[in-house]
Amino acid sequence: MNSTQILAMLHSLSNPRAKEALSYFKIESKNVIGISAPILKTLAKKIGKNHKLAQELWATNVLEARAIAVLIEEPHKVSEKQTESWLKDFDSWAIVDTACCYLFRLLPNAYEKVSEWTSREKEYEKRAGFSLMAYLAVHDKKESDAKFELFFPHIVRESTDERNFVKKAVNWALRQIGKRNVHLNTIAIRVAKEIHKRDSRSAKWIASDALRELQSEAIQKRLKK
Repeated sequence: MNSTQILAMLHSLSNPRAKEALSYFKIESKNVIGISAPILKTLAKKIGKNHKLAQELWATNVLEARAIAVLIEEPHKVSEKQTESWLKDFDSWAIVDTACCYLFRLLPNAYEKVSEWTSREKEYEKRAGFSLMAYLAVHDKKESDAKFELFFPHIVRESTDERNFVKKAVNWALRQIGKRNVHLNTIAIRVAKEIHKRDSRSAKWIASDALRELQSEAIQKRLKK
């Protein structure tokens, strides 16, 4: 199956309700067909891993084709040039998070990319840094606390960014790191309180929302177990 055939298949699966849902959740890519994530994952599984096909699908500029590209890409074949090229193509929070979850967190330089991307100016590039941070916190169970402690200064620095898709990702990353264990929870709570003192609506929202979860009875009980 080639990229042209896959694109034709995607168009045949277009669903107006799925397209409406994308709009509702502020997924603003210009080229959208309207297909739910579970269907895309099923298709990607049937297609299988394929580096060349992933690049062809990404080049179509279609959101759903790019989602499949991320899912079928082979991490060990992804170059620095490709990583940067795909990063610059991001045009919605959905493709940012899909790429960070299923591809970028598997790259050998993922931790270095967090530090690099969180310093970027463009909204989706900066979000990618914090989305990647959050997914590493969730999935990289064996990494040391020290690696995640290095992320807190990035969180504090960018907490005043008022852009919606940045501040939500900053908050998300802070919460996920703070839920790894008791030690990181203690630091995350201290960092959130520090952020709350900043003269910024974004910072105060990030901190308040994070503290609500990190200090909750449910999280504290789970961590202490």
